[in-house]
Amino acid sequence: MLKSLRDTWLFNVRGDVLAGLVVALALIPEAIAFSIIAGVDPKVGLYASFCIAVVTAFAGGRPGMISAATGAMALLMITLVKEHGLQYLLAASLLCGLLQIGAGYLKLGSLMRFVSRSVVTGFVNALAILIFMAQLPELTNVTWHVYAMTATGLAIIYLFPYVPKVGKLIPSPLVCILSMTAVSMAFGLEIRTVGDMGALPDTLPVFLWPEVPLSFETLAIIFPYAAALAVVGLLESMMTATIVDELTDTPSDKNRECKGQGLGNIVASLFGGMAGCAMIGQSVINVKSGGRSRLSTLIAGVVLLLMVVFLSDWVSQIPMAALVAVMIMVSIGTFSWTSIRDLKRYPLSTNIVMLATVAVVVYTHNLAYGVLAGVLLAALFFANKVGHFLRIDSISQDDGHARTYRVVGQVFFSSSSKFVDAFDFKEALNRVTIDLSHAHLRDITAVAALDKVVLKLRREGSEVTVLGLNEASATIVDRFAVHDKPDAIDTLMEH
Repeated sequence: MLKSLRDTWLFNVRGDVLAGLVVALALIPEAIAFSIIAGVDPKVGLYASFCIAVVTAFAGGRPGMISAATGAMALLMITLVKEHGLQYLLAASLLCGLLQIGAGYLKLGSLMRFVSRSVVTGFVNALAILIFMAQLPELTNVTWHVYAMTATGLAIIYLFPYVPKVGKLIPSPLVCILSMTAVSMAFGLEIRTVGDMGALPDTLPVFLWPEVPLSFETLAIIFPYAAALAVVGLLESMMTATIVDELTDTPSDKNRECKGQGLGNIVASLFGGMAGCAMIGQSVINVKSGGRSRLSTLIAGVVLLLMVVFLSDWVSQIPMAALVAVMIMVSIGTFSWTSIRDLKRYPLSTNIVMLATVAVVVYTHNLAYGVLAGVLLAALFFANKVGHFLRIDSISQDDGHARTYRVVGQVFFSSSSKFVDAFDFKEALNRVTIDLSHAHLRDITAVAALDKVVLKLRREGSEVTVLGLNEASATIVDRFAVHDKPDAIDTLMEH
């Protein structure tokens, strides 16, 4: 047990504690901003961030990943809060958590294997662009002090790691936040701070059962929102987990993460918080600051709550310019710069999938839409590519009275027309052999194509033999084919 504790929690204590501090500071303004987007009090987002981070630290499947209130989820809550109020949002968040736990037990996290590398790259690039764009309001119509603070913050972030002896011991984003806060307070600069974004809570969260009627009418109201929250939350969490997997070169349990996210949202809703999911920006901050284990996620959640409740006077003085510098660092570090260089090297279809994912995410500000568009495009390109890998050769036998067709490749909905067109139905033959030893029938469209070929040839008077079916193809042919059933030719003529 001690070995398990050390391997899971305590193998990187200093790095995890310092990284957790940085993430906690960066979470505060984001949680407040997302609360404002959703139309609820700032404490709803802050309490959610605390609960989700702490729960996923124990129950999640990706150590070192940060989960909290997010903008993608907040956008889905606006109408529900406006029309029905906070209590219905808490109920929807509770139901969202139950749906996510169900997804975990159904092993839906395994569906991530269908997301191609080009979609992940597009997702990462789009998110980097959105993170940068989210900082622009803090850099528009402001005094020169803000630009100077932001530039200085970036200089600290990128140059401090090269300071002898101490540069590698303390995360540079933490140094940036603390030093810029000290400068702002020492000179009394009139710049926007965390306190200007909204009032911080002054009490710990308390257990709160959603005050909504337990009826089918309530369920009808909250279920569409809960389902949307569950899907978007899991999608963003699975994508973020994949990215953290690559950054740390370690695996994660996607199905366990589904359950952890669900449990986190249930706990958050019962303590007055809104639903959330994994945050790629904060997760990247955590990893780049040295966070690797579950301890970093726990520290981030606990320190967040302690700071906003007991150190609110100090936290409210943090200049937004310092946090903007940190988030710009995240944006630059998140963007896959090699993907631009690879545009000339990669196939056109791969580039189209990546760029389409970026375009849809940036245009809609919805990560789910972008990933869905990318996955659909990748599937279409794949089906088209595999459909071309079909070759059908024919050999004439018995002085032109018989012919053998040898099929090589995959026969499915994309290649079924090519399969049918390869046969000459007007040729007068006594015997036709269709050799499928090197082919695979993938779906019922392929079976229907085989039926069409066999029945047309038999209608022209040929004796048709189908041979070489592998086990999987034979199974689907036995279940759905009609060419060996009575009145099969009559059925073909009717259609």
